[in-house]
Amino acid sequence: MNRQPLRIINSVAPIRICDNGGWTDTWFAEHGKIFNIGVYPYAEVQIEVSPLHTQEERIMIYAENYGERFAVHPDRQTYDRHPLLEAAIQRMKVPDDTALQVSIFSEAPAGASTGTSAAVAVALVGALDHLTPGRMTPHEVAYTAQSIETDMLRLQCGIQDQLCSAYGGINYIEMFKYPYASVSQIQVPNSIWWDLERRMVLVFLGKSHSSSQVHEKVIRQLENAGPDCRQIEDLRATAEHSRDAVYAGDFEALGRAMIENTAAQERLHPDLIGPDARRIIEIAQAHGALGWKINGAGGEGGSITILCGAHSHVKRAMIRDIEQDNPLFRNIPLYLSRSGLRVWERGTP
Repeated sequence: MNRQPLRIINSVAPIRICDNGGWTDTWFAEHGKIFNIGVYPYAEVQIEVSPLHTQEERIMIYAENYGERFAVHPDRQTYDRHPLLEAAIQRMKVPDDTALQVSIFSEAPAGASTGTSAAVAVALVGALDHLTPGRMTPHEVAYTAQSIETDMLRLQCGIQDQLCSAYGGINYIEMFKYPYASVSQIQVPNSIWWDLERRMVLVFLGKSHSSSQVHEKVIRQLENAGPDCRQIEDLRATAEHSRDAVYAGDFEALGRAMIENTAAQERLHPDLIGPDARRIIEIAQAHGALGWKINGAGGEGGSITILCGAHSHVKRAMIRDIEQDNPLFRNIPLYLSRSGLRVWERGTP
């Protein structure tokens, strides 16, 4: 069969770091304040659109990071390979007269606690949206991606990851009533943007993060304590401090907000700051880092964002010492994303 595609749809979406105020974007917090930063490496989706009957299976997915190719049948209610991808295909209602080859890839490691799955979902929803007339706004894409996780897959999931991925940039998010939120993008001069980018370091701990009994215990505690308990209020406050620090170009204040947030996470449960993260923090402190934030909810595995001081050579020495301390620790090069979700289409030659 001739598989020359009629159209090729591309999309990319950034991941998220430094989510000060995380945990407050959840159903049990009811209302929240979150600061986060969208960065590349991004999640990437490419859809090859062909006429029906040009391939044996109508919808094929290539999950490149896993080296897996498999067919998706939207009429079935079971998700047995990669549930997030299969549910997104079902949710977006691919036209019946179309055959698809969907390739998905991310430079960011799976389970790095940087909202990688949210970025994949946002990029996939955004690309699939181009198959039908009309276009979703970034806000609508974010909420569709979040609904796939919470309503279709019944997972615990806040709203900040999807919003950051859809909008990109530096964000102050106010959730006035779960899950409804507004996104205020923080606009700063290039000198602040570039220096913040230069100072940021993302370290993967070498082990994938996944929800655990610790997270379930924390959720039960917070649910019972109520949305205005001290633990959640402490986290909300760090988002405001982060916002104000970035507007002022005050990196020492931003570092303090990151440290405050990490300490507030630890007060939720000491196991949210694992021994590997503690070791990286020790090395960062020895090199004069201004701040550190355990990305995401915390726990074993995942990653940590470090805000370094003024001297680039000290930052590079810190990265070398971190990677030499444990062969699993790995620096992930990053730069701040000027854009969020990007979708474009080109016909084939």
